Amino acid sequence: MTAHPTTPLVVVAHGSRDPRTPGTVRALLDRVRALRPGLPVHLGHIELNAPLLPDTLAGLHARGAGSAVLVPLLLSRGHHVTRDIPEAAADTPLHARVAAPLGPHPLLVDALHARLTEAGWRAPADEAARRTSAVVLAAAGSRSPGSGRDTARTAGLLAERLGVPVVPAYASAAAPTVPDALRALAARGRHRVAVASCFTAPGRFATECAAASPWITAAPLGTHPALARLLLHRYDQARTAPAPAPTRYGRTPAVTVCP
Repeated sequence: MTAHPTTPLVVVAHGSRDPRTPGTVRALLDRVRALRPGLPVHLGHIELNAPLLPDTLAGLHARGAGSAVLVPLLLSRGHHVTRDIPEAAADTPLHARVAAPLGPHPLLVDALHARLTEAGWRAPADEAARRTSAVVLAAAGSRSPGSGRDTARTAGLLAERLGVPVVPAYASAAAPTVPDALRALAARGRHRVAVASCFTAPGRFATECAAASPWITAAPLGTHPALARLLLHRYDQARTAPAPAPTRYGRTPAVTVCP
């Protein structure tokens, strides 16, 4: 279902010190605009880069917007999705809806699969090659249990697509690390192991994970068309979700967090 075009989409990126990241994110937003002409698409960062999310929301309010849909440019449910973004939305006069993160979802798997193929991944030619093949799904990591479950689900969907084991591993805050996952797979006789980059843009984590790879490493998802479609899908889901029940005082909450 296509959402009403006057409700702005605010893509919420994490922010990065890597100078390549802002340009990658803005190019992805240009893809979103090309897919949905007439939809106001804005960018807000959680930290490190301008514009920060509160500034984006304040600017929308100053220009007369009454509502917005915030879509995290994040791949699982972590602290930023469950707390930071809803808190920023609650601090604005806008009626804001916070969409689900991008993963897990088949469109995310489309992008991961495409990046692996671009890096040189080919399906194992026979059963012997299949028994020695695997993929490590490298993600940022979070202490949030929900984040780990989401990444594991994305790994499972990718494994179904590839027909080989896919092991989630993390750059920080969670186990196993990418090197640990690679060692564990090697101990099981799986030496043809690719690393899939479950990162939206270049940055320190993606670089560190790639350095650990013994074979091919997929590029970050970047401006892949499936990622742009997924941002719009999450926007549509949140925009068209049923309104929340009124509070005990008869008011409708100003912030809706969509599952």
